[in-house]
Amino acid sequence: MPTYEYRGLILNIPEFDQEHAGYFEYARRHQLAVKRCLDCGLLRWEPGPSCPFCTSLRWEWTPVSGRGEIYSYQIVYHTVLPGFRDWVPYPIVLVELDEQRGVPTPGYGLRITANLVDEHFRPEREERVAIGARVEAVFMDLPNGLTLPQFTLSGEPPRTPLWRHKE
Repeated sequence: MPTYEYRGLILNIPEFDQEHAGYFEYARRHQLAVKRCLDCGLLRWEPGPSCPFCTSLRWEWTPVSGRGEIYSYQIVYHTVLPGFRDWVPYPIVLVELDEQRGVPTPGYGLRITANLVDEHFRPEREERVAIGARVEAVFMDLPNGLTLPQFTLSGEPPRTPLWRHKE
């Protein structure tokens, strides 16, 4: 089982773990991938083996654009992980990807949780984080061979007015 180090944390990723191997293979090619159900065709980010829409166990990894908007966010002021102490405060974002908005029901979206980083892969400044801000996937290539998808502000104009948590 390959072992990787990220910010002082040890990550164990089994070589033959079908649940995650495809995700990391696409990430190495700098593509964001999600699961697509082979029966109903819907996309999902949930890591489970079955489709939450039709319960099928048949799926495949499929690349997506990696573009979307911040659906929600949280600023972490006190981390429990020692490797992130020098990042505090840092944003964790829930990104709604552009694919599959309002499907299978209104209000549903393909959402993924990630770090929001700047162009140097440092945490984005708190005052720049807002619900509705446009983002895109970027890929952090670690020296040990692992590539981690992150998100960064894209500079695209927002589709709706931006909203920030009150301080």
